[in-house]
Amino acid sequence: MTPAPARVVAVVVSHQRRELLGRCLEAVAAQTRACDAVVVVDNASTDGAPDLVRQRFAGVDLVELGRNTGGAGGFAAGMARALQRHDADLLWLMDDDTVPRPDALAELLACREGHPGRPVLVASRVLWSDGTEHPMNTPRRRPGASAQEIADAELVDAVPVRSASFVSLLVDAAATRRAGLPLADFFLWNDDFEFTTRLLRNGAGLASRRSTVDHLSARRGASDDDPGERFYFEVRNKLWTFTRSAGLRPPERLLYLGSTVVRWGRTMARSSDRGLLLRAAARGARDGVRGPRGTAAVLAGLGDVSVDVEAVDRGDARG
Repeated sequence: MTPAPARVVAVVVSHQRRELLGRCLEAVAAQTRACDAVVVVDNASTDGAPDLVRQRFAGVDLVELGRNTGGAGGFAAGMARALQRHDADLLWLMDDDTVPRPDALAELLACREGHPGRPVLVASRVLWSDGTEHPMNTPRRRPGASAQEIADAELVDAVPVRSASFVSLLVDAAATRRAGLPLADFFLWNDDFEFTTRLLRNGAGLASRRSTVDHLSARRGASDDDPGERFYFEVRNKLWTFTRSAGLRPPERLLYLGSTVVRWGRTMARSSDRGLLLRAAARGARDGVRGPRGTAAVLAGLGDVSVDVEAVDRGDARG
């Protein structure tokens, strides 16, 4: 008997980018392999984005949050919704400024299904608006990947990775239930790194060369660009990842900690206001000693969203 096709649920997180959200959802609807359901999580936008979804995309499951929970909270809420209310086998994750090419999902599925080891996640190739590779969304290759792992990935025109971003990422639902949702307390930055390293600690991940999306971010920033006040989240969340997360093994912690310190040094050297960065880093280091809180606690008081998140945390098969 031929197995039933995997049920794919797209999860799009949005905040204050109404027009880009419209372009994203149009591209999702135009996929050569249609999604089985689409969940949009709106993080308390005031620009009319929820109205746009209701008016132009009637089949979308719109989750309106009463407060801005950041990308981390938005993805945790959307993934819980997809798992508990839509019986997802696979989650296709993306931000609202992601515009997938028509065959992006079909190529992700082909990569996953053609690989001998059934990977727990597959990431798309991410291009900026000028067609160049987007440096902020390049998946990290798996250090020390074996010759067999590399050869297996090449069979499906991909490379083995150790982490990936939430810009067109196909994730196995069962593996997500086992690993747990993204940590909503991260708010923004490094939530995808922490989540995917957890998912990939004992599983295979791939970056497809054939699945392509355009990431229409405001600028083509690199990871060592000057983030200003947001350096707080970079420092706090990296400390949480290195000290509290189960995603990295001890040798990996040292490897990534070393590369992080080097990158922070470049950021500081390029900054036009090092005092601001130092103050943000000090606050991040202070708060990195505490937490993070559990995702259910962070997303408490949000009605059905809280119910779904708590159910995933408990390990309920369905809501």
